This record gives sequence, C-alpha cells and structure tokens, in this order.
Amino acid sequence: MPEKRLTWLALAFALMLSRPSTSSAADAALVESTAGASRAFARYITGLELSRPWDSETVEIDASLPKLEKQGRLLAIRRLDPLGEPEYQVIEAAGDAMVRRQVIARYISAEKTASAMTGSSVAVGPANYEFHYKGIVKIGAAGAYVFQIKPRKKREGLIRGELWLDGESGAAIRLSGYLVKNTSIFVKRISLIRETSFEDGVAATRLTHLSVDTRLAGVAELIIQERPYTASEGGPAENRAK
Repeated sequence: MPEKRLTWLALAFALMLSRPSTSSAADAALVESTAGASRAFARYITGLELSRPWDSETVEIDASLPKLEKQGRLLAIRRLDPLGEPEYQVIEAAGDAMVRRQVIARYISAEKTASAMTGSSVAVGPANYEFHYKGIVKIGAAGAYVFQIKPRKKREGLIRGELWLDGESGAAIRLSGYLVKNTSIFVKRISLIRETSFEDGVAATRLTHLSVDTRLAGVAELIIQERPYTASEGGPAENRAK
C-alpha cells in the first residue's frame, strides 16, 4: 500500500479521535427527541468540554492486511508530554515488519500531527453535525439513546453514522459510521466502530475497529484497545516512539 495513502488514512483516523471542543447544549437541534434523550444529549454536550479520560494509557494496536495475509501488533504506554503531544513507550512489537512500519507506525505518527491541531473542526458536536433521534436500545439492564449523525458539510475527518448515548450519564458509548470524504482515489471507504465502557461513571476501556477498503490492497484493518495505564503493565522496555 503506497506510503502517501497510508499516511492519509492514519491522519483521518487520528482526527476522529481528536481532543474535545467547546460546545453548548443550546446550540443543539434535535429532531423528534424525547425528554430523556434530550437530557442525555445535553449531558453529552457538556462532556465534550472535558479533557481526555486518562493521563496515561495502555494501548494495544492490532493491524492486518487480510488480502496479503499479513498482521502486526504493538503494545505500548501512551503519555502526553508537557506540550500535549502523545509519547509512546513500546512494550512489545510483533508480527510482519511491513504492517508495523506502514500501518501501525504511521498511525502513531499521524496522531502526533493531529495532536497539534484543534479538535473543533471534527468534534462530534452541534457545530459540525445534525443529530436525529432514532430510538432507544437495550444494553444489558440499561438503555442507550441512538442518534443518527450527519455532517453539516462534506468535510475531511467527519463521519456519517450513529452515536449511542448512555441513558443516565449521556456518555458516548458507541460511535459508528464512515468518513464522508475520501481524499485519495485509491480508497473506497473508511469505516469505524468505537465502543467505550464505563465503571462507576468513569471510562474504563475504549475499543476501536477501523476498516479501510482500498482499490489495490484490499481491506486494511486496525483494532485499537485503550485503557488506563497501571504501573504493573510497564515492563522492562524503555523504547520510546515519539
């Protein structure tokens, strides 16, 4: 897969995970919303102003090119340096070298680039999206409100799909969809599913599936698991990817 193409898809994905932007619930326009859904949505908008959930994270990245039967994996600790730039301490790297260099390493590089940009242009909030209430789904004993999200403009880094909000806290527990704009003729579609689990109201894990349908190399897949870092996971490695 050409370098330029991989760099772009990684950057687009990193922007999807950008830092929150400021937004006001008063700016929101919900279509056919219930009272409960409106409350959850207002809490979600308030939460957009909060910082990322963890100061330090354990990150596992599994990448593959199924058509080429190649896989790669990275286990690392991700921290923010004083300038707010992500710094990776690699604990384990395994699998095909090309996948690690051309997919995983470029994802990390793109995240660095995205960290220096404002998140306001891609944040999943009223400034960038229209929200249409679809209904409620059961998740175990709890419920979640489902909103269809549609970008106000067809702009790079924005997606069309669904956002699920926890019925009590308004926290985003599932985001799914596809990027509405591809800047490469070699990419057919970039799709993602991101699910966040909570314990006692605090984000405990985040799991993201990214699928990139290319015209030449087939589908490229990334699975990224994130959770709060604990000291027992540090291991002996001191290799830092910056």
